Amino acid sequence: MNAQNESTDVRTQIVTLARELGFDLCRFARADAPEHATQFLDWLDRGEGGEMNYLARNAEKRCDPQQVLPEAKTVIILALNYFQGEPVGAAVAAAVSPANPPKITASTAAPTSAGRIARYAWGDDYHLVIEKKLAFLDDFLRRHGGSQKCYVDTGPMLERDHAAAAGVGWHGKSTMLLNRRLGTWFFLAEILTTLEFAPDPPQKNYCGRCTRCIDACPTDAIRPDRTIISARCISYATIEHRGPLEIEVGSNAFGCDICQEVCPWNRDPAPSHEAFTPRDEYRATPVTDLLRYEQADFSTLFRKNAVRRAKLAGMQRNVTACQEAQTRD
Repeated sequence: MNAQNESTDVRTQIVTLARELGFDLCRFARADAPEHATQFLDWLDRGEGGEMNYLARNAEKRCDPQQVLPEAKTVIILALNYFQGEPVGAAVAAAVSPANPPKITASTAAPTSAGRIARYAWGDDYHLVIEKKLAFLDDFLRRHGGSQKCYVDTGPMLERDHAAAAGVGWHGKSTMLLNRRLGTWFFLAEILTTLEFAPDPPQKNYCGRCTRCIDACPTDAIRPDRTIISARCISYATIEHRGPLEIEVGSNAFGCDICQEVCPWNRDPAPSHEAFTPRDEYRATPVTDLLRYEQADFSTLFRKNAVRRAKLAGMQRNVTACQEAQTRD
């Protein structure tokens, strides 16, 4: 078997293994500089990264995969669907049926009760779920002579650029990556490897003239040029920002799904993986209970869950803001 055929065979095995591990997509891109490197640096220079100082610390690495892994030749991009049912109401997670999810329409984006949690945080922490899967792929690649860096939005890479280059989807106007089958409801992971594989072609942009995500954002955080003003973003405010809230967060206690819920490509979402099913204790716990929680209670309820990122003080701040917004309304 010549080198090209061997590479093709290994590539096929990687895709097969990724599917067996539960990934919905596995695609390949060259380990080149990301398309929006200059725009990213300009965005940081304008101070629009807010308190996300980690972005600036590794800014140059994010713009050059060779600084992350010398002699890197390929970025393997993996996508994992996380969609789970209706928007959260009074409880930390709603009693949903992942096997028979409802269709998403613009009307579902209108918040009706305080304390919504973004869908991606309803189940197990996606970092922990996906990192275990990446370890199997890393081991497979090492056995074929590769050196790797594996990340789940934890490494210095502009992952959406690499994913777009690999044809996982296209850059939506909300800045989210869009896929015609999965919409925006998916996590991204990437493996930077010294092995060389043929790249996949990029996808066409199917947003057209639609501006629903921009129009629906209650804080005008989304610019028409596909950038986000962090200081105005509800997800940023409720998760990354420390101290008093500087914007209205409405009914969103952790993150925000509004721009995703109005997207036409999310009208008929596919059911997600079991790991992201809301835990029973979330279904039974009103978000307002967090106001009386001590740290031990919070740590127990959100063990191995993404909500811990906001910390107890942040969640109590957010829930209080949601209650105040509901009272005003």
